[in-house]
Amino acid sequence: MLSWLWLRRRCRYCRGPISARYPLVEILTALVFAVVVAEHSVRFISVGLGHLAVVSVALVFIDIDVGRLPNALVMPSYPVVAALLAADAALEGDWWNLARAGIGLLALGGFYGLLWFAYPAGLGFGDVRTAGLLGLTAGYLGWASLAVGAIVGPLIGGVIVIVGLASGRLHRKSRIPYGPALIGGAWVGFLAGEAIASGYLSLLGSG
Repeated sequence: MLSWLWLRRRCRYCRGPISARYPLVEILTALVFAVVVAEHSVRFISVGLGHLAVVSVALVFIDIDVGRLPNALVMPSYPVVAALLAADAALEGDWWNLARAGIGLLALGGFYGLLWFAYPAGLGFGDVRTAGLLGLTAGYLGWASLAVGAIVGPLIGGVIVIVGLASGRLHRKSRIPYGPALIGGAWVGFLAGEAIASGYLSLLGSG
C-alpha cells in the first residue's frame, strides 16, 4: 500500500499504471487478519483462518476475472487447514470440534456437489471443492457459523443477480461467478455466525 502511494500508482521502471486492486487486496487481507486475531486471539485456528483469508481474497478476484476457482489454490489448502484445525483441537482438548469440521465439509461440499450434479451448466466444480474447504472451517467454528455461512452465500448471490439485472449489467444468459458469494457468505459465518444466530433466536423468542 505505502509503496503504491509512494510510486504514485505507477511502476518504478516502465511507469505503467498499477491497478488499485493490489493495495485493496492488501488492505482487505490485513483487516481480516485483525478481526480474526481479535476474535480468536493467537491460536492455531487463527493461523488457519489467516491462511484461508489469503486464499479467499485471491479466489474472489480470480473468479471475477476469469470465472475459475483454481485447484492450485483450493486443494493444497485442505491439508494445511485440516492440520491447523487438528492442532487447535489437540491444544484445546476438544476433538468434537474436529468431528464437526468433518461434518461441515460433507454437508456444504455435498450440498453444492448435488447442485453441480443436477445442473452442471450453472455451477462449476471449483465451487464444490471450495464449498468443502469452507464447510470444513465453518464446521470447526460451530453449527451457527456453518448454518449462517451456508444461508448467506446464496443470499449474496441472489442480491448480485437482482442488482445486475436491474441495472442492465447482467442478462438472463449471463454467466456469473458464484465464488465471491460463496466465499463472502462463509466469512460472514466465520466472523459473525454466533452473533447472527443468537440475534435471530432472540427475535423468535420475543415474537
